[in-house]
Amino acid sequence: MQVLQLKRHQGRRILQGHPWVFSNELVRVPRDAEPGALVEVRDSQDRVLGIGYFNPHSLIAVRLLSRTGHPIDYAFFIGRIRQADDLRKRLFKEEKAYRVVFSEADGLPGLIVDRYENDIVLQVTTAGMERWLSTICEALIDLFHPKSIVARNDTAIRELEGLKLEKQVLYGKIELPTVITKNGLKFELDLLEGQKTGFYLDQSENYPRLKDFVDGGTVLDGFCYAGSWALHAARHGARQVIGLDGSEKAVGLATANARRNSLEDRCDFRKADLFDELNKQSSEGAQYDCVILDPPAFIKNKSKTKEGLQGYREINRHAMRLIKPGGVLVTCSCSYHLDREGFLKMLSQATWDAKRTARLLEFRSQSRDHPILLSIPETEYLKCAILMMD
Repeated sequence: MQVLQLKRHQGRRILQGHPWVFSNELVRVPRDAEPGALVEVRDSQDRVLGIGYFNPHSLIAVRLLSRTGHPIDYAFFIGRIRQADDLRKRLFKEEKAYRVVFSEADGLPGLIVDRYENDIVLQVTTAGMERWLSTICEALIDLFHPKSIVARNDTAIRELEGLKLEKQVLYGKIELPTVITKNGLKFELDLLEGQKTGFYLDQSENYPRLKDFVDGGTVLDGFCYAGSWALHAARHGARQVIGLDGSEKAVGLATANARRNSLEDRCDFRKADLFDELNKQSSEGAQYDCVILDPPAFIKNKSKTKEGLQGYREINRHAMRLIKPGGVLVTCSCSYHLDREGFLKMLSQATWDAKRTARLLEFRSQSRDHPILLSIPETEYLKCAILMMD
């Protein structure tokens, strides 16, 4: 195992719990080392800081796995995954669909594992974790005895690590339809082609908050995808729910999910470009008791911040104009590069544009199966603001 040494005055962030070592923090970056190889990291005084995996082609040169010298093997992975799952079982006693492993937050950087009852979907984003894929699958089989394990390795971040994009069934067979129960509602998923890994698990604890705001009202669900927000609204008493999405496939899936839950009489899903549709409905004077915005990330990297903020501001401005006085806007952003302060500032600007006044009733984040480590700010990404519009 190669030893990589930090430059003088480097290492404080790592000692405080952050697992990343950047290439410019190292005395020497060995360009001949294989991407994903295990290395030992030491500070300038030759003290061991931990063992991690190395990629000479990445700005994040090392991601630490162990700080105790524990060997990286099957026992290491099954121990970490079991520990992560034990936490979820404490938090979600009745749920069988949740995120089991949330990368750095569970001590396994570069690995996402989602449980969908009897199926497991994983995502590997780094060369270092890719080398352990068969070992990870072995541990998952022994822990969960799943019907299938699906790899959703189709995220663009893999290309930064020199990895190809792919989707495949690694173990077992997907039995169709794949249906999970979440918050008492049933959802059909597409594990190979659906958005993210098949479901927006990070919003699981935010969906039920609609119960305080939608009873007897009309609701517009923007970017509805599989209908998660819309169906929760209908379940909590909304009189009429309209869901909009740019994907015909998503509209079909949401419609099927409404039917599966006997909510089709109150839910109407339509294919539409949300920017155009919000503008059109605003000009026509449409009004709702609640509007929900849960768009994909508009800011993929820092260079897209200005453009992305304009997009967020535009859709929120239009949405605010559609809400009755005393109505509620539930608006979200999953862009990591837009922090809470920037998100609230953008919403304040949107209220000015819409000539409305907004009161912040709640500010929420991702579900607890996506834990946030205080030492790793990168583990917090989801913002969910609930605003009352005057």
